[in-house]
Amino acid sequence: MKFLKPAALAAMMAVFGTAAAAEDVINAVTFTPGPSDFSKEFARFVEDVNAKGKGVVRIDIKGGPEVIPNPQLGTAQQSGLIDMVLLPAGLYLELVPEGEVLSASSLPPAEARKNGAWDLIDSIYQKKGNAKLLAHMDASAGFHLWTVNEPKLNADGMVDFKDIVLRASPLYKQLFENLGATFIIQPAGEVYTSLERGVINANAYPALGYASFGWDKFTKYRVDPSFFRMDVLISMNLDRFNDLSPEAQKIIVDTAAEHEAKSFADTATLVEKLKADMVANGQKPVEMKDPGKTKFLEAAAAASWQRMEARDATYIADLKKLFQ
Repeated sequence: MKFLKPAALAAMMAVFGTAAAAEDVINAVTFTPGPSDFSKEFARFVEDVNAKGKGVVRIDIKGGPEVIPNPQLGTAQQSGLIDMVLLPAGLYLELVPEGEVLSASSLPPAEARKNGAWDLIDSIYQKKGNAKLLAHMDASAGFHLWTVNEPKLNADGMVDFKDIVLRASPLYKQLFENLGATFIIQPAGEVYTSLERGVINANAYPALGYASFGWDKFTKYRVDPSFFRMDVLISMNLDRFNDLSPEAQKIIVDTAAEHEAKSFADTATLVEKLKADMVANGQKPVEMKDPGKTKFLEAAAAASWQRMEARDATYIADLKKLFQ
C-alpha cells in the first residue's frame, strides 16, 4: 500500500477538510424560563440557525435561570462558562454600564446598524464584557408600571408613589430613586411570591412576557405611557465567537440580524395583543396626564444618562452623538 505524499495529502485535505470538520456546537442559556415569550422567540432564532447551519454550526439551549441565575449570567459568559446568552443589557450593567443606552435611546435597531451606533456599543461590550453582540431583540416594546391597587395621580398628572412599594431591576433603579419611590430590587423569579405575600404592590416590566409569569393575577392596573424600551440582547462569548469558522460566524450574524428586524415588527403587534388580553381578563389601564406625564418620561431618559456618566464617562459623548 502506497502512502500519499505530503503535497497530495494537503490537496486532499483542502478538498475534504470542510466536510470532515466537526460541527461547531454553541451552548446557550436564557434569562427567562422556557415557556416565556422571550425564550420562545430565542428558540425560533436557534431553530433557524440550526437549519441554516446544519453540519456547520449548532446552538444547544441548556435552559434558563435554573441553569445559571440571572445575576451570574453576564460573568458566566464573560469567563466562557457559557457561549451564548439571551440577556437584557439591564442585567449586564455591572460589566458594561453603557448597555443602558439601548433602553434609554429611541433609535430603532435598524438605524443603529446604519449610523455606527451598533458597532460602537458592540465594541464596548467586547472590551468590557468579552462579548460579541449579535442582536437587539424586542426593541419596540417599552416598560410599564403595574399596580395591585388603583394608582393615584398627583395634581400634575404623574403617579403618586407615596403608597407604592415597587419591584425594580438595576436598569430603572436610578429613575425611581430620583422620583423618591420606594422599591425593592428583585429578580423576576421572586416577584410572584412577593406580590402574593404583599411584600410589593407594584411592578415595572414590559407587557411582553408579563402574563406568562402569572403576575397579572395580582396587578390589576397598568399605568401608561410606557417608558424606556426593551434591551434584550443575544450575545456570545467573544473568544468562542472568534473560534468559530468564518462560515459559522456568517450564519449566526446574518440570522441574528434577520431576527432582530423581525422581532421589532412582530413585538409591536404582540405587545398590543398581550395588553388587550390582560384588559379582557379584568386589568384596567390608567393614563398619566400632562405635565406630569412628560415630566416622568423626561426623568426616565435623564436617569439613564446620569447613571452611565457617573459610572464611566469615557464613551458618553460618542454614545450621545450616535444614539440620541
